[in-house]
Order: sequence, then structure tokens, then C-alpha cells
Amino acid sequence: MASMKTSGTITEETGAGFARDETGSIQPTIENFYKFCAEGKLMALKCNRCGAIICPPRIICPTCFHDRFEWNRLRGRGRLLTYTVIHFPPTQFQALAPYAVGIVKLEEGPHLPGMIRNVKPEELRIGMEVEVDFETALPKEWPRWPRYFFRATS
Repeated sequence: MASMKTSGTITEETGAGFARDETGSIQPTIENFYKFCAEGKLMALKCNRCGAIICPPRIICPTCFHDRFEWNRLRGRGRLLTYTVIHFPPTQFQALAPYAVGIVKLEEGPHLPGMIRNVKPEELRIGMEVEVDFETALPKEWPRWPRYFFRATS
């Protein structure tokens, strides 16, 4: 099994509540990813072997299968690759309908799915510039994690 070690300055500057390994490094888990979101930070893992940027995090690099990473803060800017508008959502998202979900290619390389807010569905365009923003209050409905979303670049 992967050792899930991470390193980097993020370890020292981040508050309590993060899952850590035996050395005190923040583990590369999806829970920790969302804890960073609660701090208004879009974080990714950088593979210590090949340099791949991985977001959302995984315990093994999909490029070289290495298991050592460093957390890195991303700018959160990118271009919309594709999207869909949801008109008939699951029960927990009915209050948001209609809403858009898309895949964004971040400037640093990874593709990240997410909701697109503050843009009318008819104004969405493939290739439009977007940036990440955060909903830091815990939602009352599922999933009960702080959320990130994308909005048009201002």
C-alpha cells in the first residue's frame, strides 16, 4: 500500500483538523482537499517523481505510479472544456435547478469538474475563462463538505 507521504510548506501554515501521517504531513485525501477548500484554497498534489499536478488528489500518481507528493496551491483559473445544464436534478440539488456543471482545464494542467455559477446558461461557451470560488459555509444538504465552484472571470 502507498505510504501517502506529502511534504511542503503547506503543512506548517495550515490549521488543525487535517488528517496527517506519522511525520505530521497532510495526507493526500479527498477530505483534506475539501478542508483546504474551507480555507478558500484550491490545492493539488505535485508528484515528487514526475512533477504531475493531480487535482482532485489520489494516493498514487496516475502518470508514474509514485506515492510521494507535495501539496501545491493552484491559481484556480482555467477554460471551460465542456458543460451541461441540469434541469431535473437529484432531490438534494432541486433548489439550484437549472444549474450548470462543467469540466475546466486549469492553467496548471489538471481537468477539474464543478458547478458553474453566476453565469446564465445561455451565456456559457466552450473555451470561456473561468475561475474557482468557494462556498465556505457547510451546506445543510448532502454532501456536507465545503464546496468549490467556477464563475466567469471578471
